[in-house]
Amino acid sequence: MKEIKVFNRKLNSDFKAGITELIHNFDAIEGGSGKRNFIKITQLGQVTLNIKAFKIPHLLNQLVYRFFRKSKAQRSFEYAYKLMNLNIGTPEPLAYYEYKSKFFLKRSFYVSEQLNCDLTYRELTTNFDYPDYDTILRAFTRFTYSLHEKGIHFLDHSPGNTLIKKNGNSYDFYLVDLNRMLFEEMDFETRIKNFAKLTIHKSMVEIMSDEYAKCSDEDFNRVFDLMWNETEYFQDKFHRKKRLKKKLKFWKKG
Repeated sequence: MKEIKVFNRKLNSDFKAGITELIHNFDAIEGGSGKRNFIKITQLGQVTLNIKAFKIPHLLNQLVYRFFRKSKAQRSFEYAYKLMNLNIGTPEPLAYYEYKSKFFLKRSFYVSEQLNCDLTYRELTTNFDYPDYDTILRAFTRFTYSLHEKGIHFLDHSPGNTLIKKNGNSYDFYLVDLNRMLFEEMDFETRIKNFAKLTIHKSMVEIMSDEYAKCSDEDFNRVFDLMWNETEYFQDKFHRKKRLKKKLKFWKKG
């Protein structure tokens, strides 16, 4: 099995060796969370690490990732650097690891510095009394507009993937779960569709539409109609898929 490891250039040799040892003993690190992918938070010296172990792909994708496509770990690492170069917040990338056989990609890991935040976007979808609610949601919308202006199409723009930190009287935003991202110019429809996974609440869509219309100098009704239609379409598709999975499980049991 071939081990490929790439590090942040700022790291010294001792720190690199420490990360390597943790990767080699990943399964022995206590705690962790996640279903498809598994994240463990651990300490190395004075630095808290976030180590993400990606699920081993199915057989065909093992072949694809071995020869034809960059692994999720590599993409996460490289996209983090692209974001930072564009002045977009993301936890500091430290390393990625891949384990490859002659024909297949097996395990892969992405290591970043753990970033402690005050909340994620998800809290805004469940607690409408959160302090400074309207200010945060509008600031998040402006942050999304800045992504679009810089040609960043974050395909996993969903509630848990934006960390939010209070910074004096303002808020800073940080993207995580970076492996699905495009860097391209986006038309109006693509930009507004990028909000579709964020919430089921019409009141939130109204606020985001209002702020995005101000940022983009577009008509509020045009923004809102498209954003709400795309939100409803995504929710309908999501629940149809969920019902289908339940039926398939029932048939398998039968």
